Amino acid sequence: MASSLSQALLFAALLCAPLESRAQREPNMAPGRNAIVHLFEWKWNDIAAECENFLGPMGYGAVQVSPVQENVIVRQNNERPWWERYQPISYRLVTRSGNEEEFRRMVKRCSKVGVRVYVDIILNHMTGEQQTAIGTGGSTAHTSSKDYPAVPYSSNNFHPTCSINNYQNANEVRNCELVGLKDLDQSQEVVREKQVEFLNRLVSMGVAGFRVDAAKHMWPEDLRAIFQRVKNLDESFGFASNARPFVYQEVIDLGGEGVSYKEYLDIGRVLDFRHSAEIGRLFKGENQLRWLVNWGPAWNMANGDDAVVFVDNHDNQRGSGAGGDILTYKNAKHYKMAVGFMLAHPHALKRVMSSFAFDYSDQGPPTTYNEELRSPTFNADDSCGSGWVCEHRWRQIYNMVRFSNVVTLTPLTNWWDNGSNQIAFCRGNKGFVAFNNDGYDLDQWLQTCLPAGVYCDVISGNLKDGRCLGKSVQVYEDGRARIILKMNEEDGLLALHEGSRVPVAAAAA
Repeated sequence: MASSLSQALLFAALLCAPLESRAQREPNMAPGRNAIVHLFEWKWNDIAAECENFLGPMGYGAVQVSPVQENVIVRQNNERPWWERYQPISYRLVTRSGNEEEFRRMVKRCSKVGVRVYVDIILNHMTGEQQTAIGTGGSTAHTSSKDYPAVPYSSNNFHPTCSINNYQNANEVRNCELVGLKDLDQSQEVVREKQVEFLNRLVSMGVAGFRVDAAKHMWPEDLRAIFQRVKNLDESFGFASNARPFVYQEVIDLGGEGVSYKEYLDIGRVLDFRHSAEIGRLFKGENQLRWLVNWGPAWNMANGDDAVVFVDNHDNQRGSGAGGDILTYKNAKHYKMAVGFMLAHPHALKRVMSSFAFDYSDQGPPTTYNEELRSPTFNADDSCGSGWVCEHRWRQIYNMVRFSNVVTLTPLTNWWDNGSNQIAFCRGNKGFVAFNNDGYDLDQWLQTCLPAGVYCDVISGNLKDGRCLGKSVQVYEDGRARIILKMNEEDGLLALHEGSRVPVAAAAA
């Protein structure tokens, strides 16, 4: 009887888990929006203004913000490295990005203009070893004895000290310390209680979801237990009834290790690092674009509804976290092509990186003389200054975010390639893209699947006041057009969509 009861309970759990998992895979974005932008190390007040002035109008669906919990202050060669944000000292909401009230206001302002807020959360660990551990909000800790009174956590709440040396050993990966960071034991009720309280506080402020840092280093059953206790989203922020927080987890899995991303799919989505590595190799020219014809799970990537995909992130653009083949803003032409392809293709939910400029891997964000984060400045062409790269403001990228919104739910059709590194395809009858990564010009008559008319190529320029500021393309009655992408052009892609069609009167003039 006991055995039968156990089997029945297990069967019931298996039935229920996928339902919750599916709910926690929903990004909770406004209808017709499909892209996340990671505003890495921005201040809360600046994010609020960016939601209102740029992200909302340009069609971004959500913003991922840097960790909100108080972190230890680290000084290294008289500078503060970016990674101090990933060393929590408490769950107080005070960082260099701002205080709790500023964070609350930012979430409200972004929500009002249709931009959801996802928080990068750190549950796996606390700080590393610090001789003097003082936090951004003034909290202190005794790291050598694993004593964090501002939570509070004591040494009993952590796994025994050990280092990860063998990534084939799942026990070691999940129970030992990642680069010396004090590893919490999430199987303990007191740890779960503190973390659930932290997550529920963010949900109550209107947060729509969570990027789970270092999920690979926590046991899936512990994460599952924690997120099952997180409240539904607050309907007063415009969420649907009984909507669950969106969960996407950092599980670096390039194959051949002791931990698989598949173990985490009944919690939420995973960040697909294989996508990042493969798309980098392709647009760097190490593989041919023609092979993109079956892009997705056939490349040993996660299924689209299981994944959040990206070209680069804050870790791997610096060479860590599977960073060997990654394209970044430093390879601008090929980077824009890779991001453009990601946004044009129907596979998975997309995240766009927005960086600050860096010359070495530990370099922190732009700051003022007193170590406060510096606000970005904006140029006439919408690009950023003051040390901020702001890829999300590059015309080629924000216009592909708009393209993605226009073609949502349409299939990929009419694939064309030249047997090498020139490709093109339609998205239903709403959009068309072409790419040239060869050492010679693309000049072809291709099927665009669009209604007849004149269209602006939104990569080379916007449609403004009824005219194209960049290239224009004439689509004929049969949907065909002459597509030209010269090898020496600034950009290696071209994109047309129904929203870039020149009004008939303007085209005739």
